[in-house]
Amino acid sequence: MKKCLLGFSFAVMAFFTACGDENTTNITEDVGMKLIEKGKKMPDCTTDNAGELVYSTDSATAFFCADGKWQNLKGEQGDQGEPGANGTNGTNGTSCNVVAIDNGYKVVCGGDSVGVVSNGANGTNGTNGTDGAGGTSCTAVALDDDSGYKIMCGTDSVGVVLNGQNGADGKSFVDGWMVDSRDKQLYRTVTIGNQTWMAENLNYAYTGVPFDNGSYTSDSTSWCYDNVPANCAKYGRLYTWAAAMDSVGTWSANGKGCGYGKECSATSPVRGVCPKGWHLPSHDEWKALIVAVDGSITEYTSSNTAGTKLKSATGWSSSGNGTDTFGFSALPAGHRYDDGVYDYEGSFAFFWSSTEDSSNRAYFMYLNYNNDFANLYDYGKYYGFSVRCLKD
Repeated sequence: MKKCLLGFSFAVMAFFTACGDENTTNITEDVGMKLIEKGKKMPDCTTDNAGELVYSTDSATAFFCADGKWQNLKGEQGDQGEPGANGTNGTNGTSCNVVAIDNGYKVVCGGDSVGVVSNGANGTNGTNGTDGAGGTSCTAVALDDDSGYKIMCGTDSVGVVLNGQNGADGKSFVDGWMVDSRDKQLYRTVTIGNQTWMAENLNYAYTGVPFDNGSYTSDSTSWCYDNVPANCAKYGRLYTWAAAMDSVGTWSANGKGCGYGKECSATSPVRGVCPKGWHLPSHDEWKALIVAVDGSITEYTSSNTAGTKLKSATGWSSSGNGTDTFGFSALPAGHRYDDGVYDYEGSFAFFWSSTEDSSNRAYFMYLNYNNDFANLYDYGKYYGFSVRCLKD
């Protein structure tokens, strides 16, 4: 029997993820990518432009040209499927990463290099490669001079992401992208109002602290939906509130001791499980986002339309897709009960805040497939919800 959250019960349907519109990132051609303006068709991928990196503002996605087809830089590749609505390739692919070289980065997909992004204006292109073998994931490796990261796929480099103006402070901002220095994962970023958000759910594997609710135990406090690794790549991980707050104090002391069954006095901002330079948004910071998107908020009611504007344009069940007006691209990642059962994929999105309501409950931001609103509620700290990080 399906469990209910907040008194409702909904059917679950899984869909593929999608990026936001042209407001999602601030990509400029000086980071080594050709910008495809909104409404413009992607150029043909041929032997003449093999290895070329482009960024489509329509899909808010970076692509590279290899074997006559445009490959999604953050997606999977391999056997190519029929072209999709946005001109992307088939679904059975592998991801790409960057690998640092002396003067920049190589973009590597699978085990092969598909191009080089060089530092500075006088860099040279690398050797174009072919599609990588299925199943190879990609990561980012810091350059020796700390000027940025190279994208590594397997053992090869496929491109370089250079730090922007704020790169020297270790926050790794790169024109609408950031790199988590702990595991070298790349995330899109978006600025809405006076806030800069990660435009993707956090996917850092917080696995070192066992979970025990008295009747159910797990060797982790963060999980992939249905325990399927591909869902972590699609939705990010689901975290208990204690894990989201970094209650054991691995990275900061601001959320130390915050967990289920006891009240705590967290000091804002709480970095929590977020990368360096980012933090877990507070109740008031979530409210500020909703106000920036919709102009007003009345908690616990359906008086705003921010949900439609924050939801991704595809992937939500029963015609519940949003407009993704600001590029926040919220996906229906569902949640995890404390007994290990997963629910509501395709229908709901739940994002932790750093603000608790009581010893057993904390606030979160909530999106629903059949409503236009975005609102704040409080619920049990033992649930597994998504995390979106906010720039300090």
